[in-house]
Amino acid sequence: MSTYSDLILFSALIAVIAFSVTALLGFVLIPWLRKLKIGQTILDIGPSWHKSKEGIPTMGGIMFVAGSVIAIIIFVVLASAFQSGGFLQNLSGILRKNAELFIGILMALLFGLVGFLDDYIKVVKKRNKGLGVRQKTVLQVLIISGYLVALWFIKNGAVQMWVPFAGMVTMPAWAFFPFGFGVLYAATNAVNFTDGIDGLCSSVTATAAAAFTVLAIAVSRMSFVASSALLGACLGFYCWNRKPAKVFMGDTGSMFLGGMVVALAYALNAPIILLFFGLIYVIEGLSDVLQIGYFKLTHGKRIFKMAPIHHHFEMSGWSEKKIVAVFCAVNLIGVAAGFLLLKYCGYDF
Repeated sequence: MSTYSDLILFSALIAVIAFSVTALLGFVLIPWLRKLKIGQTILDIGPSWHKSKEGIPTMGGIMFVAGSVIAIIIFVVLASAFQSGGFLQNLSGILRKNAELFIGILMALLFGLVGFLDDYIKVVKKRNKGLGVRQKTVLQVLIISGYLVALWFIKNGAVQMWVPFAGMVTMPAWAFFPFGFGVLYAATNAVNFTDGIDGLCSSVTATAAAAFTVLAIAVSRMSFVASSALLGACLGFYCWNRKPAKVFMGDTGSMFLGGMVVALAYALNAPIILLFFGLIYVIEGLSDVLQIGYFKLTHGKRIFKMAPIHHHFEMSGWSEKKIVAVFCAVNLIGVAAGFLLLKYCGYDF
């Protein structure tokens, strides 16, 4: 592609574009959502002090979905225009060469659409539960199936994946598809769990996006475009979502973010690295699973005061700002551990 300095410059420009588009959209979208009375409904099972957030506009994830996509489109169009040869030919070449990345972005957008339907039913149709568990699961399974099948055919049945200590391993179908279902379903729902307090999901995802950007630049992969856009868009959204939040992302945003981090991991042939780059997602999801399992086994006892675990710390007296700072720090520790594992366990830099 280009030199490392060029890639860093492009990455910074993409992030700035995504940040600017997302942050500026807040001036338009948030008043519009208020006008339409698309406000957050706070359930009684949540912390009592969250009731003060009732009515704050939700579905704000539209802001960073638009910011990310616009920044990616601008880069791809300019890259096609300034290369030698015809524009359409260059554009077609970029899309073909990076098909794995772009079908991943499409997958994330479809997840965001499912989240949008869920939010719409909750807020506009006034049905608190939104899509039913079965309905949402069916839609997620269809999207996951489509993505994995497309990926399999793009790679002609020879999908390579980094496995610690084994390096790049060609995945047989019997392992590729069940593993992919597990990663995608778990990741999208775990990111959704992380969206529970002001600024948490957007800031944690920004640390993950930064990690994917550094890794993509190190190995000169086109996925740096998407990860840089995601980083800038998350930071742009954080301007509006930090404590006290002016807008919430809703499932529209959290499901899109879940799809994007998985798409970035697969574009780098390293979905396993999500365990480290998305350490907080793992902790949040696991805390919810443990809480439910222990509650059922003990007929009413709990491990945590409330799950997911960020609510446990809230109910233990931590401020939302402290939780965000600590959780981002923990995720950065996971990122550092992930890079060490990549370096010393067979990932080809």
